[in-house]
Amino acid sequence: MSALPFSVLVVEDDGDLVSLMELVLTDAGYRVRTAPEGGVALARIAEEMPGLILLDMRMPGMNGWEFAREFRSRYGRAAPIVVVTAAENARARAAEVGADGWLSKPFEIDEVLRMVAARAATAAAAAAAGATSGTGAAPAGT
Repeated sequence: MSALPFSVLVVEDDGDLVSLMELVLTDAGYRVRTAPEGGVALARIAEEMPGLILLDMRMPGMNGWEFAREFRSRYGRAAPIVVVTAAENARARAAEVGADGWLSKPFEIDEVLRMVAARAATAAAAAAAGATSGTGAAPAGT
């Protein structure tokens, strides 16, 4: 039995953008789940930890700052967070929440695909290293 495809959770309240990202990422071979705000995202994560979280910052309900704080409190760095924002300084927004990367809106779809592919490759390399080490243990501090 083969491993499941790399999983991406898109946390975004813009339905058109969610549909586009879901279509493109699914076509690229990734498993995609979505949430319109942080509270729903946390519920999705309780069901299954994604390989990557693409996080909008300004959403109704639980916003990106609140989500990131709660996610890190519950799960530490169990999944990388990439901030996706239209804010003037996306890098600063990402730094505010300790994110692993950022994408500025508007973005090119190829940018999203490159970001997800890089995170999937990192996860695959880590999984392969764990499988070959024979311990299967998580690194200290996780």
